Amino acid sequence: MTNDIPYPFHQNQDFLYLTGVLEPDCALVMYGSPRPDRTLLFVPPRDPARELWDGPRSGRDGAAALTGIQTVHSIEELGSVLKAVKGPVLWYDGSQPAHSHLHQTHVRPLLEGQVSVRPLRSLIHTLRAMKSPAEVELMKQAGSITAHAFRKTMASCQGDVDEALIHAKFDFECRAHGANFLAYPPVVAGGKRANTLHYINNNQIIKDGEMVLLDGGCEYFGYVSDVTRTWPVSGKFTELQQCVYEAVLEVQLACLSLCVPGVSLDHIYSSMLTLLGKQLLQLGVLPHGTNHADALKAARRYCPHHVGHYLGMDVHDTPELSRSQPLQAGMAITIEPGLYFSEDDESCPQHFRGLGVRIEDDVVIREQGGPLILSAHTPKSVCDVEMACAQVEG
Repeated sequence: MTNDIPYPFHQNQDFLYLTGVLEPDCALVMYGSPRPDRTLLFVPPRDPARELWDGPRSGRDGAAALTGIQTVHSIEELGSVLKAVKGPVLWYDGSQPAHSHLHQTHVRPLLEGQVSVRPLRSLIHTLRAMKSPAEVELMKQAGSITAHAFRKTMASCQGDVDEALIHAKFDFECRAHGANFLAYPPVVAGGKRANTLHYINNNQIIKDGEMVLLDGGCEYFGYVSDVTRTWPVSGKFTELQQCVYEAVLEVQLACLSLCVPGVSLDHIYSSMLTLLGKQLLQLGVLPHGTNHADALKAARRYCPHHVGHYLGMDVHDTPELSRSQPLQAGMAITIEPGLYFSEDDESCPQHFRGLGVRIEDDVVIREQGGPLILSAHTPKSVCDVEMACAQVEG
């Protein structure tokens, strides 16, 4: 982060999924025929001089006890072991190596031989997309912590408030209730700044009467949440703010009802655009009589992002998976429609300009009983949001 001071280490999610190891500079090798039946783990050796500065390392014995992998080598042996492991096919992501130094030193020489190389990342992402009951429990806890943080943060807003204070309050409440840290830099966008989708400066004053859009989440033992709420810092929606908010909420609830096996994220996105187009007509943003094609075009302009993405060990999880594939029970996704009216957009009525609203929840697809909403306890209806804002902090 600065000279001689590192950022906190965050493990590669694919490696963490396969091993549970949280230490840097490690490697995993699985081999065998016709399917892998041998597993080797490589870890840095114990080094008292480095551990004085960086803390203790597991070493070979500690890593074996932690993971249950019986064969553990020093990372310095990776090259020689790889040369001894023979096979016609190497499953490895050489075009985007997870560790550039280990790649250059130990793996690249193998790629220059006659071995056939096939990509591995998409296979791991297919596995990661299907959450086990234990993974769902971790994500439920992340969602619960996030919901509590939103409630406490809403209650802390009273009139003029600094975005930095909201950021700090949300971060504090997440960590104070068990989160390891925030899952990503949160968006704390007051007023017109809500129309900048990835606004993370979080350093302006939100004026009494304006709304704030908070897009935040936490990481809980390797699994994350990603939730967005928009609320008035005064504690009460104006009539216009409420109209836009309830338009987005109606669309979001309709999209949540589509979260069932067999339906793709792309299909839900298409439905979102159709529903947003209807809301734009009802709000009067579009003139009466606007045809369906033009309404869809306007919906894309006023909501320029997708309806959601996969969720799990990362916020935009398993990016190798297409959003056009049918959802299956066990998959986790977000649903996050929004409407954003730029203050400079002369194509929409003056009174809407500068307003931005997004509502986002985390969802696990289930075979029966409808979707499991992991962030269900986060205030969302107009009544619940205003009640949360009115709470007196104890």
